[in-house]
Amino acid sequence: MTYDVLVIGSGIAGLMAAIEAKSETNSVAILTKGNIFKSNSAIASGGINAVLDPKNSEEIQKHIDDTMQSSKGLGNKKAITYLCKQAPHIIKKLEAYGVVFDRDENGAILQRSFGGGSSKRTCFVGDSTGAAITQALIKQARHIGVDFLVNHYVMDITKIENYASGVVALKRFDSSVVVYPAKAIVFAAGGYAGIYRGYSTNAQDCTGDALSVALRAGLSLKDMEFVQFHPTGFAKTSYLISEAARAEGGYLINSDGERFVDELGTRDVLSRSIFEQMRKGKKVYLDMRHIPKEILLARVPTLYKNAYNQVGVDIAEELLEVKPVAHYSMGGINANFTCSELNGLFVCGEAASLGVHGANRLGGNSLLEGAVFGELAGKKAKDYAFNKEFLPIDYNVVIKAMALVQRIFDGDCSKNFNAMRISVGKIMFNKAGIFRDEATLQEAFDYMKYLRLESNTLHCIDKSKNNNVELISILELRNALELSEAIILGAMKRKESRGAHHREDFPMTCKENNKHILIKELQKGFFKVAYEDSILVRWVKKILT
Repeated sequence: MTYDVLVIGSGIAGLMAAIEAKSETNSVAILTKGNIFKSNSAIASGGINAVLDPKNSEEIQKHIDDTMQSSKGLGNKKAITYLCKQAPHIIKKLEAYGVVFDRDENGAILQRSFGGGSSKRTCFVGDSTGAAITQALIKQARHIGVDFLVNHYVMDITKIENYASGVVALKRFDSSVVVYPAKAIVFAAGGYAGIYRGYSTNAQDCTGDALSVALRAGLSLKDMEFVQFHPTGFAKTSYLISEAARAEGGYLINSDGERFVDELGTRDVLSRSIFEQMRKGKKVYLDMRHIPKEILLARVPTLYKNAYNQVGVDIAEELLEVKPVAHYSMGGINANFTCSELNGLFVCGEAASLGVHGANRLGGNSLLEGAVFGELAGKKAKDYAFNKEFLPIDYNVVIKAMALVQRIFDGDCSKNFNAMRISVGKIMFNKAGIFRDEATLQEAFDYMKYLRLESNTLHCIDKSKNNNVELISILELRNALELSEAIILGAMKRKESRGAHHREDFPMTCKENNKHILIKELQKGFFKVAYEDSILVRWVKKILT
């Protein structure tokens, strides 16, 4: 199959891009490695930021200012301004697609406060906002004729010179490698916080595959060191407790019964404050016992249900133990207003680094970014594909992917790749997590280097080609290790503390260093790490087999 526009990812960014790119005269498909209902967008629960009145320039400016302040000097003012000014339009468009936001008795859309915001501007659907939006967008995409290529794992993109020409994917059904020629490609495949397995709100398969594909295609990754830890996940299961819980009046208290932080502070501050309590040997709890049960059931019904089902806690009467968990990645594929360094490849959503979050994302802005820049990426991809011819496919890339799959099936393996994936998450959290320093980062890098060598020896124990879970897990692990090194290298390069990146050996922010860090993998094991506007380059050499 060939497509005018091929979108990778079925979250809000990908769905908006596909809907915008589709017309009566062109073909559009969404390719996703799982089912279409599974994405980080679908589990995003708190809400989507927007000033509802497009003429209220004062409130829109406050949204811009809050976002810029949260970015800690690394926000792109032009991108942030576009994001905030497009928000009223996006809410109306989502309503037209069937999203039913919560409303007051007069029919006006309700809005709640979110951390870091100076006004109530977060629209919501209970505490299942992401799921409500994705379901409406899936219905709209199907209605207008967007194809869905489910259970396809993206392995590479093909290009001719500096032009994208197609996508190489693995069909999970039979482990065959296929290529989809496309005039334009949109990467909206999500972020990489799932690398912190066991310490993340993300599904374990959110390993940043699209970013690894971009690296292999010679593209730059930007600001990979900025991984946002959400302050509140279930202590036992890492399940996300939406910021809605604190927006509705929930307290954070330690095991001494003390409130120790402003519950509506920015996520970086809250995460560090909670983790400091934990390092002192204290437990931290979410306290919602003072809120009437009927309010909890109306405003945070999903939290109420899952707290009881997962950990046996009735939040109307009991404390719920929490911990910070990796939640969102501000870094991603380097791009300017969705245009990547490769002609015909557009990026949006969490997979992209567009400058709207900088060093620390403002709560409620992720769904907005996905919708706003997904729409823009779809428009640009449609315009780019118009009257263009399909470009040749570089079948050397396809053959290489086929050989890798066959190599993983061939041979025997006594190593436990699931244990390796768990150890990656543990090491990344402990040594490249909320608190970092040169020594722990170097330890983490050395361990990832060792595991990357070991990953080359992994093979499927199950040799069946039909829906082979081991094959996908091994490919995801290889990508996760590649990106782990990029995260660590960015963190080592940035010798300061800024937003979500906190160096205990460099606790201050260098005000003169408002620069982005770009990372390229020139060939397997050879990285180039440099500040965006600097000729200073750090080379990292590893010997890999």
